Amino acid sequence: MCGILAVLGCSDDSQAKRAKILQLSRRLKHRGPDWSGIHQYGDNYLSHQRLAIIDPASGDQPLYNEDKSIVVTVNGEIYNHEDLKKNLSSKHTFRTNSDCDVIAHLYEEHGEDFVNMLDGVFSFVLLNTRDNSFFVARDVVGVTSLNIGWGIDGSVWISSEMKGLNDNCEHFEIFPPGNLYSSKTGGFRRWYNPSWFSEMVPCANYEPMILRKALEDAVIKRLMTNVPFGVLLSGGLDSSLVAAVICRHLEGTKAAKLHSFCVGLEGSPDLKAAKEVAEYLGTVHYEFYFTVQDGIDAIEDVIYHIETYDVTTIRESIPMFLMSRKIKALGVKMVISGEGSNEIFGGYLYFHKAPNKEKFHVETCHKIKTLHKFDCLRINKSTFAWGLEAQVPFLDKQFMDVSMNIDPKFKMINGDKGRIEKWVLRRAFDDEEHPYLPKHILYRQKEQFRDKVGYSLIDGLKAHASTLVTVNLSDTIWAPGWSPADRK
Repeated sequence: MCGILAVLGCSDDSQAKRAKILQLSRRLKHRGPDWSGIHQYGDNYLSHQRLAIIDPASGDQPLYNEDKSIVVTVNGEIYNHEDLKKNLSSKHTFRTNSDCDVIAHLYEEHGEDFVNMLDGVFSFVLLNTRDNSFFVARDVVGVTSLNIGWGIDGSVWISSEMKGLNDNCEHFEIFPPGNLYSSKTGGFRRWYNPSWFSEMVPCANYEPMILRKALEDAVIKRLMTNVPFGVLLSGGLDSSLVAAVICRHLEGTKAAKLHSFCVGLEGSPDLKAAKEVAEYLGTVHYEFYFTVQDGIDAIEDVIYHIETYDVTTIRESIPMFLMSRKIKALGVKMVISGEGSNEIFGGYLYFHKAPNKEKFHVETCHKIKTLHKFDCLRINKSTFAWGLEAQVPFLDKQFMDVSMNIDPKFKMINGDKGRIEKWVLRRAFDDEEHPYLPKHILYRQKEQFRDKVGYSLIDGLKAHASTLVTVNLSDTIWAPGWSPADRK
């Protein structure tokens, strides 16, 4: 993955404008420190900052079709690119071995409708110089980050991060996941809309082996890399399963042992749990420590990179931001992480209170639809701050189609039947003959955040904030129906 910036129809093809766009593109250089490129066609500009994961030698962007009439700048990974190439007509030739090289050629054969054929995570801008049209697309739940803005001169601006946009944009917003924006229609169109996404309650039976196979496929396809990689291992269920699947896949190959990484305050439960899992799986394990003061010192940089003031997202981004820098220093360029499982399977503790399966399912859909504002934002921008790519197999399109079509009654917590949160996932990997994980790890219940990376981080951040911000309760606006006692 990388950083992209495109300015389309800006009514200015001057050298000064090109220099300005290059200057703005450099604000994304942390996302792609390996190479940069720009393509100008009249008053359209497509720029790219590259993090080389696939085909480091020749996969520089922007990418083109044969005669360079179709231009693409992409942030992402296309896992089924080989199959897509095989199904194209023989007239196509490819300039690189990049997985993203297939996009321009798919457009030539299928038009804008090819997006649903892509199995991957991506944000891209495609310019058709034959009719001076363009369109933009973002992956199903927003694993890759993307923003869109409209300039005072009628131009359209697209950037992986808000900092790539400037005062020329009189309005900008988050580009909605699962959508495309076409200059031919001048608006957004949802390209991803499965039945479960409309919150229709699914009724498929729970098949443990099908669910297990779907997650294994989602993990393994993300090992499509030509650079050193590892796994973020907290010792919780989700990251432990991801690590276990990778280790089993690497058995009997000549590949080096899997490297695993964990971060926490000294003595934190995450560090202890991750070490236990790493020893069981036999990974090359790294423990990174930080102090509360380290976290406080990093706040300004964290906010700059993740581009949000959401308190929980900032708090949870701090350890990942600090860890990512150390991982990149070890020469690792890609990591695999466990985000998304709690949203899909109702893993948060409040799901215990779900009154019925209908409301349980609606809430999981809501959580998935807002992931791009919180967990996806955190995992993408905290790691890319240091030129490290993070992959999230639980948010694989095909895996979600399997897991979100399971009748929610199987996902609900049921003490009478011994079903704790994420029971369907735990049961799918409960292999008596060839265990993926020890039973006590496989059925370990979820920890609250304050218990994971260390008990004192939240308290330390609160104390720091209290020295900088004064809250006058008499000026606070309270929700209707709240009594004065609620202010306590």
